[in-house]
Formats: sequence, structure tokens, C-alpha cells
Amino acid sequence: MIVAENLEQTYLSGGRPLTVLKNISLAIEPQGFVAVVGPSGSGKTTLLGLLAGLDRPTAGTVRLDGQDLNALTEDQRAAFRAARIGFVFQTFQLIPTLTALENVLVPLELKPGGRNGDDEQHARQLLERVGLGDRQHHYPAQLSGGEQQRVGVARAFANRPKILFADEPTGSLDTETGSGVIDLLVELNREEATTMLLVTHDPELAARAGRIVRLAGGTIVSNERIGT
Repeated sequence: MIVAENLEQTYLSGGRPLTVLKNISLAIEPQGFVAVVGPSGSGKTTLLGLLAGLDRPTAGTVRLDGQDLNALTEDQRAAFRAARIGFVFQTFQLIPTLTALENVLVPLELKPGGRNGDDEQHARQLLERVGLGDRQHHYPAQLSGGEQQRVGVARAFANRPKILFADEPTGSLDTETGSGVIDLLVELNREEATTMLLVTHDPELAARAGRIVRLAGGTIVSNERIGT
């Protein structure tokens, strides 16, 4: 479902090239659950951005569900993400002027062809599933951090994605609240048969994955299947 071959990412820093990732090759099977871990500055978020098609690599290729992302224009990649990919962010990224329900509906508005008649009911069901059925018409400022992230989880699954990327999904939450979000991610990932890759510093979350990929200095130093 996710195949990266010989990825490299280099930026100019102070007029000099700075290589953030090098020689990254990785394959993730359909419905796999992989956690990417490593110290700050190891290239975790950069790797996620490349695998999700948010950025283009300096060298190498990424294929998602058989599609070579390098062969797509920016607009085509945006349409591909809208149709097949979900995201969960550390900082929630909810639109403050939209209700919880309206935030969950955003990916459905963006998908090719727009919303259909079943989408609002699906969004309501997802909010029920994450325990926010009675908070659908509340705005982000009226929700706690944990509730906002649960809206974020519901939004990520709204377009029934084949692939879900999560960037430090518990990073802004306390331990107890973060544990509940972990449970939701794992359960929904299993129920929806989604392939999930997440970046995390949270050892509890990483331990729930089927495989842990460790980065250091911009390269993969271990790739261990751990089971669930």
C-alpha cells in the first residue's frame, strides 16, 4: 500500500545543502500499522510529508496504492489525497468557525465529486463513534483538547481513506486523554481496514503498532515487526 524507494530530501540552509533524509526504502502492506520513532531532528515528520505526498523528494520515489506520486501534478496529488488519505495532526487543525460536525464534513466537501447524500449521516456516526454525538454543534473553542482531537480522528476517517497518516496525535494531550485517543485510533483503524503510519514520541502508542521503524540521522536504523 505504501512503497518508498531510495528517498532523499535535501534543503538549502545558509546557502549550503542540508540532507534531512537519505537512502530511505520502506514498504507497508495493506492494513498495516507502522509507527515511526526517533529523536527530534531525525527526519520523522519530513518522511511523513514525503510519504503522504505533501512534499516532493529530492530523489527517490513514493507509490501509494500503486500510484507513483512523482507522476502527478500538484493538483492531481491534492485530489489523490482528498480521495484516499486521512490525516490526524498534533495541533488538531480544526477550523474555529465550524462546528464539530462541519469540521468532520470538510474532507467530504473536498473529495472529487463533492459530498453525497449519505455523507452527513456518516459524519454523525463517526462523531457518535468517538463519543461526541452530543457535541456535534459545538465549536472548537467549546471543546476540550481531548474532544478536539477526537473530532480530528473522526475527520480523518470521514472520507473512508485507504491510508491514514498521523503526526504526533497524542503530543498535545495529557497521558489519560492521550490513551483514549490511542484506543480510538487503533480500533477505528482495525474496523475501517485502513493502512496507518504514524510519527510519535509516545512509547505506549508506538507499542500498539505492528511494526516500529526507527530513524536516526535521517536514515532507518531498525525496522522491527513487533505484533499486536
